[in-house]
Formats: sequence, structure tokens, C-alpha cells
Amino acid sequence: MVKFIIIFNFFIFLLFGKNVLSLDNKYKLEILKSNLSSPWSFTFINNNQILISEKTGKIKLFDIQNNKITAIDHNLNFIRDKNSQGGLLDVYFYNDQIFISYSEKIGDKLFSPSTTSIAKADLDLNFLDFENIFRANPPIRSPYHFGSRIAIHDDYLYASVGERGKGMIAQDAKQHPGSIIRIKLDGTSPKDNPHYISQETWLPEIYQIGVRNPQGMSISPFDNKIYISNHGAKGGDWFGEVKKGENYGWKILGWGGTNYNGTKIGPKWKPGFTKAIHYWVPSIAISAITIYKGNEFKEWNGSALITSLKDMSLRKLDFSDIENVKEDVIFKNQIGRIRDIQVHSVTGKIYFLSQDALWEMQKK
Repeated sequence: MVKFIIIFNFFIFLLFGKNVLSLDNKYKLEILKSNLSSPWSFTFINNNQILISEKTGKIKLFDIQNNKITAIDHNLNFIRDKNSQGGLLDVYFYNDQIFISYSEKIGDKLFSPSTTSIAKADLDLNFLDFENIFRANPPIRSPYHFGSRIAIHDDYLYASVGERGKGMIAQDAKQHPGSIIRIKLDGTSPKDNPHYISQETWLPEIYQIGVRNPQGMSISPFDNKIYISNHGAKGGDWFGEVKKGENYGWKILGWGGTNYNGTKIGPKWKPGFTKAIHYWVPSIAISAITIYKGNEFKEWNGSALITSLKDMSLRKLDFSDIENVKEDVIFKNQIGRIRDIQVHSVTGKIYFLSQDALWEMQKK
């Protein structure tokens, strides 16, 4: 039924030459650019231009005003295996530089291990000359769970590193997989990270441990806190706050979910571990998030906007009272799997990346 709705919507686009969806006579969703190749992330570099990363390896510049899209060459050594969850991941513009997370192959052999890496480049629309500033250790032979999202706050870069499908590695802070890292923009470690204060055995870059595969991260413009979303296994997706020196519990905790074979993982939560703000059981395959601030949907200011892959939905979370979180489904099964979300800093309109297109959402 879900596939039928999506195919039907696409058929209407073709039949009537339209690329606009009307939702409950409240909202309008419009395709700005289609035929993208597994787009993963996007970032505004000014009010009219967007950089898009495609998992398959291209970085593209899209102009909202003239609908023109061009590819920008780069020098990243990314994984090109279509069977891997890796590739080019999050792209983030900050102070005339581009930061990107990606899956990097370590070595030149067929079955060489890979890792989650972060690189930066000066903004150059002809060629992006990236240099690595972080590489998760150890490299692992696994095609799964690279993460990864980036947020920059007060000149510190935060990023999520997936646990590569290795479960309890997320409890070992002598290794990066399964953690949230915090580094300076040159890749060095801040001296107020947990390693230098209370967690001497932790790697210097690690800020928090115990995550599985976080693919959403956002700085709230209201409280300046950093929030993340995390893929559980079969259930146990969650939305929560990044907290210095704490532990979200994977794979001691199962967050309400189970292994894919149906066996129990652990309790949803217990004292001694960070408690998420909101959980989803069964899983919705939560992806990107943002804390909304803008004029277009000003009644949503301060709420978290949650996107999903499997559930193909946009959800709004009012978490002003964390003991009474309110969730609304804005739409579902309309544009396919949603990978990323951004809010225009001037207009407040909302932009999405689906599995092959860039969309704009506004009120009718």
C-alpha cells in the first residue's frame, strides 16, 4: 500500500506535469530537483545555493533560483561499494569551509578495512581540496554503521561515529566506534574533553559513548544544546541530548528493541546511563533532525523535526516538558525515504532530501 501511494503520487506528477503535493490543505511540498543519486546530506552556503553530498561519491552545487545543478570535483578516498552503507555522508558549511564525513577505505587491498573519517576544505566551487582532520580508530572490515552527522558550535566540531555493527565496542572508549566525538576545527582535541578531566582512559576526541548508529545531529538555537537521533536495532530508535562524559548504553541497553533475530538485547534504560528524551518501538528508522526556528512555521519554534527512512515520515516533537513529550506526524508515505532536513535561515521554509530528490515545504 505504501509503495502504491508513492508510485501514485509520482504518476500524478508525470500525468499533469506538476511537481507539487498538497497536504491536508495546510502545506505544500514541491520537488526542486529530481534524479539525484542516493543523496545523503545538504548544506546552505548562502541563501540561494546548496551543496549536496551523494552517497555514491559526487558533491553537487544546486541553485534554488535558477534550478541549475553542477558537480564539483574533489579528492576524497571514499568507499565506492554499492553494497556498503558507506560513501559520502554529512556535508556542513561553516566560515567559508566545507566539512564532510565519509567512509574511508584504509589500504589498497580488496578487503581492506574502512572507517568513518572527517575532512575539511576551503570553499572552492571548482575543486574541493580536502584534508582529513579525523579518522576513527580502529579501521574495521564491515560495511555497516558509519554514522555520521556533524555539528559545529563555538568553533568545536561534534560528530557521530557508528559502531560498525560491532555492538559492545560502543562501551570501549579506547576505540572511536560507537561514540560522539568533539574536536577543534584543525582536528586537535580540546583540553576540556572528558579524557583530560575525568575519563583518563577515554580517547582524547571522545565526548560521549554508547551509541549505535546516530544519523541525526542538530544544535538548538534556543538552548545551544546539541541533540542527536540514533538508529536502534529492531526497535529502540531515540532522540536525545549529547552529554559530556556520559554513556547511552549500547549494547548493554536495547532501548526497548531486540536483535534482528528476535532475541532480547537488554533493558530500555537503567540508572547509570543517559536516558533519551523520546523512544520509538518499533523502529521508524530515524534519520536527520533539526530544531526548528523560523517564521514560516513559527508555531513550531523550539520543536524537534524528525525524519525517517523506513517510516517515510516527518514528525514534530514538542519536548519543552521532557516528562510529557508531544509527538505529531506531519506527513507520512508522501515523498519516500527522507535522509536529511534543513531550515532556511531567512524564510523558515523546510527542505528535505528524499531518496532521489530535493524538496521544499511551505504553508499553502
